[in-house]
Amino acid sequence: MATEEVKLPELSEGIDSGDVLEILVSEGDQITAGQDIVEMETDKATVPVSSSVGGKVVEVVVKIGDTVPIGGVLLKVDAAAAADAGSAAPEPAAPAATPEPPTPEPAAPEPAAQEPAAQEAPVAEAPAAPAPAAPVAPAPEPVAPTPPPAAPAAPVSDGAPIAAGPAIRRLAREVGVDLSTVQGSGAAGRITREDVLAVVRHASEAARSGVVVKAPSPAAPAVPGAEALPGDASSDAFGPVRVERMTKMRKTIAAQMHQSWSTVPRVTNFDDADITDLERLRGSSKEDYAAQGIKLTTMPFLIKAVATALRHHPAINAVIDEENGQVVYKDYVNIGIAVDTDRGLVVPVMPDVDRSGIPDVARGLAEMAAKVRNGQFGLNDLRGGTFTISNLGAIGGQYSTPIVNVPEVAILLVGRSRKLPVVMPDDTIQPRLMMPLSLSYDHRLVDGGTAARFLNDVIGYLEAPSRLLLAL
Repeated sequence: MATEEVKLPELSEGIDSGDVLEILVSEGDQITAGQDIVEMETDKATVPVSSSVGGKVVEVVVKIGDTVPIGGVLLKVDAAAAADAGSAAPEPAAPAATPEPPTPEPAAPEPAAQEPAAQEAPVAEAPAAPAPAAPVAPAPEPVAPTPPPAAPAAPVSDGAPIAAGPAIRRLAREVGVDLSTVQGSGAAGRITREDVLAVVRHASEAARSGVVVKAPSPAAPAVPGAEALPGDASSDAFGPVRVERMTKMRKTIAAQMHQSWSTVPRVTNFDDADITDLERLRGSSKEDYAAQGIKLTTMPFLIKAVATALRHHPAINAVIDEENGQVVYKDYVNIGIAVDTDRGLVVPVMPDVDRSGIPDVARGLAEMAAKVRNGQFGLNDLRGGTFTISNLGAIGGQYSTPIVNVPEVAILLVGRSRKLPVVMPDDTIQPRLMMPLSLSYDHRLVDGGTAARFLNDVIGYLEAPSRLLLAL
């Protein structure tokens, strides 16, 4: 038997390894070229890896949690078995065509929901074919040899597939929930995010009540769902603790933050923008945007203001090339938006924002948010940024000292807007809606005056939205 090795291909530029998050096939499975076989976690994204060849899986070389270098072996496949499987496939159809009785057989099962599945894949669904009158062994036994072509979906303990999407599976892995123990509340029993979180909450309440004393013991716990406690529970000298393996994404975030803190002499400027007129304009336009399926917030205006100001301040849209002693000024403006997710902080990038209008920015922001929420972003969505915006106001808080996202040289944090009494030019005091802004910058390249002028420009666009709408 000649076997072929399926290796981890190049995932993206600068990626030299990945961690195995999920294995989608098992030994003995028949796979096709292009079929997804494992899910890998890289720096800040998860990517499915497909097989380069088809055939029968002889050996799964990796296991969940392994770090695999580019070119590392994932599976060993008997490619010759693909041809054998192809020639063997018509055999079940031949007996079905010869005897006439098989035609009524699909109608035999009472459950109507199983009929379409039996027509699509008679071999895989054969165990459901026996008539309800014969409750035990006689009917299933003849179809026992046919399970090899079964669907590759992850099975639960009773052999049924787990109805859960990739984002839900990823969430379950990260919080330590076994999906085979979760009862789905979605359509057709599909497992939802709330179902997974309910198991975690139940387990946490059980732990707080003292019912679960020790998680390392694999024996059946006293409380249902207790086995779903995230991580390995134990205790130290002071009480219960929980130990979790650091994910590759969290390691990457830690390394990036350490590099920024140790190499960038950072300074932060704080200021406020009066967005009273901008909020009035937004309020009068949000219904028109909503009719097009776009939620109009202040973020598209802020992104556009930053992108426009960056064109006039090239030092803030640049990187330092220390190795060659150069400054590289970017003639394009790609804005990264820091997003807080269940897996950690990710910064998807919106390209060429300076050449987009407010509707395009609002639409792009909505599409990007949907991709991040569903975990459908890829490595290319995180690359090429020239400046980063972090929206702390969506969570709460006003000012902060954000860490520069190296190799960029500046980052702007926006806090929660609030009404403040402001002394106007005519000396009257009026309530105005003020947006707090915190600009951190790399003092090796950006001087205080440059940073202040840039921030003044951003504020100017926000306080005079008509200028912003005309800035194309």
